[in-house]
Amino acid sequence: MQLLYIKHSGSEFDVVIMVIPPSAPVLLTRNLLYTGITRAKKLLIILGSENIIKFMIQNVDSKKRNTGLEYKLKNLE
Repeated sequence: MQLLYIKHSGSEFDVVIMVIPPSAPVLLTRNLLYTGITRAKKLLIILGSENIIKFMIQNVDSKKRNTGLEYKLKNLE
């Protein structure tokens, strides 16, 4: 079996299959769930534990991303 992963930032697809395995709580956020849901135009299939999905709905924690972008922009010389 091959897994095809295509990154399309902000894109929508007719069918989205979200696989949500048990993982670290910091990764199981409402924001991630929302992103997956909003990518589906016609059909959304979510594969995962009902408890994990409920946890994601309640997990509104949003961690600040440390990308270093500000530093890079200031040091463009």
